[in-house]
Amino acid sequence: MSTFIRRCTVADAEALAAIYDPIVANTYVSFEQLPPGPDEMRRRIVSARDDYPWLVFANAGHVRGYAYASPHRSRAAYQWAVDVSVYIAPEAHRQGIARQLYMQLFQTLAAQGYCAAFAGVALPNEPSCRLHVSVGFSTVGVYHAVGFKFNAWHDVMWFERRLRPATIAPSAPLSLAELERVYRTGDPTREQTSDPSTSPSS
Repeated sequence: MSTFIRRCTVADAEALAAIYDPIVANTYVSFEQLPPGPDEMRRRIVSARDDYPWLVFANAGHVRGYAYASPHRSRAAYQWAVDVSVYIAPEAHRQGIARQLYMQLFQTLAAQGYCAAFAGVALPNEPSCRLHVSVGFSTVGVYHAVGFKFNAWHDVMWFERRLRPATIAPSAPLSLAELERVYRTGDPTREQTSDPSTSPSS
């Protein structure tokens, strides 16, 4: 059975919305109030441009989960930091998919030149907290009563994970197109690992 992680495309918008919309509608895991639907998911994929990777886990032609990065903050000094999220279809829980997506995402981000990843988890959510610790995150702290949904206040625990050492005057992060060009040409100024854009999974 064909199982692999690949870059997301706008053609995946409907599948991503099918995973994410019920999470918005039925849980406090996401602080969005209205399910975005396929059109908005398509817009978000496009708005990430070539700067922030979106990855999907595909199995037998079906998308079972996705992970993506987004800017941590908009000001220039934050350009080496990203926020990350992962969402898995209910029928694919507890199969290690979230971990595989995250690890592939971290490899891609590090190769681009990003240095730190951050993730927020609405509490209580012990499985998500365990996941983030298991993939190398450490706890930063808790925002108390920061989100109000379903007639209740919720705390958010924030996690951080180093992607690369914090060095003096780092180079600007590469776009995904630039990263692919590095792997094609063997640019010696960048660290060389296996091409992180796609990966087979077991």
